[in-house]
Amino acid sequence: MPKTFTVDKDYQDSRFDRWFKNKVINVPHSLIEKLIRRNKVKVNKKKIKSSYRLQTGDLIEIYDISKLKPVDKKEKTKYLPKKKEIGAYDDYVIEDNENFIVINKPTGIPVQSGTKSFKNIIDILKNSTYFENSKPFIVHRLDKETSGVLIIAKNRKYAQLFTSLFRIRKIHKTYLAIVYGKIDKSIKVMKDDLIYYENNKKISQKAVSNLKVIKSNEGFSYLELNPITGRKHQLRKQLLKIGCPIIGDDKYFINTRKRIKIKNLMLHAYKIKFMINNIQYNFKAKYNKLFEDFLKKNI
Repeated sequence: MPKTFTVDKDYQDSRFDRWFKNKVINVPHSLIEKLIRRNKVKVNKKKIKSSYRLQTGDLIEIYDISKLKPVDKKEKTKYLPKKKEIGAYDDYVIEDNENFIVINKPTGIPVQSGTKSFKNIIDILKNSTYFENSKPFIVHRLDKETSGVLIIAKNRKYAQLFTSLFRIRKIHKTYLAIVYGKIDKSIKVMKDDLIYYENNKKISQKAVSNLKVIKSNEGFSYLELNPITGRKHQLRKQLLKIGCPIIGDDKYFINTRKRIKIKNLMLHAYKIKFMINNIQYNFKAKYNKLFEDFLKKNI
């Protein structure tokens, strides 16, 4: 006999594999795929994919659960910020309401902790008054060295809502960047197949970004960018492909070009806009002084 579950509203639009790990048992993704292939999982009496988006009230049947062994979750060490550091984030807050907060993320700090970073935005904000009666949910990311508009949800409902809006491309982002070289103003769109490797497997993803040259000279170009797709390091990779890498980018760079030594990546998430319940939201974040000074001095 299968074990049955009914999806509650907290998991509306969540992926099946994430729900499985949270609500049933934490096992490797490959094992979930194996169960699905062997018809050990049914949703509303039908076979599904691990990426299936659950709906409230879905009936899930899972066979042979007793044979599964959980993987131990490694407890992550949390970053404990000082009061002064938490208070400094008041200067970065653009919007704060009961469902989400919008901040102007500073450069040089990751959104969450990782193997190479300990100090992070989430651990700082969760200790602040902004999340006194809630916890932060990541709904999108900015690279560690990228500054600008960042949305963080305060509850699961809005986290899922933002995730859905990003997935169906109903959240529109505008970036500002300063790059090496003079970009032709006739270039309006960048379309590329970006390659990355996962478990030694080569994967190609289509990437599309709109581009507008605001100002340029023989040495540099000041750009407005609108990513249509949301690939990892998309803008940085695409600008490298047209021979104009971003100033301060040590990862995506042309070795034959003379590099300017600067500690700031000249990429800033300037604007974000979206609509919820027929209300239009528009948020802007001013770029930092290093960005401003470089712009005034060089372009």
